[in-house]
Amino acid sequence: MLKGFRDFILRGNVLDLAVAVIIGAAFTAIVNSLVKDIITPLLAAIVGKPDFSALIFTFHGGIFTYGVFLNAVISFVLMAGVVYFFIVVPSNALIARLKGPEAVTTKACPQCLSDVPLAATRCKFCTQAV
Repeated sequence: MLKGFRDFILRGNVLDLAVAVIIGAAFTAIVNSLVKDIITPLLAAIVGKPDFSALIFTFHGGIFTYGVFLNAVISFVLMAGVVYFFIVVPSNALIARLKGPEAVTTKACPQCLSDVPLAATRCKFCTQAV
């Protein structure tokens, strides 16, 4: 029973998940700082006041602080934009550059322009010799 538990703990995906959680927690501080200290003041310089927490309305004695919700939505959109444009796009470009071009496995049929495997001598769609 303990051997199975040890094998489970030392399995690669459990360790990868633990490392991902730790790195993710550390990376959260970086993204939060980028949004709070750089992007939000930049928006404040362009638009004006970026804090909407003072926006409220009352309805039958109930106070609705919709400004806090707007702040949360804006913060989420800014975080998502920072993660996408500063992490996802550059990492996808780097992976594509390191991977290189895809290997060509098909050619176009001269008659019907269908994709035919390179080793084929006849098109499977129109039976034209290729």
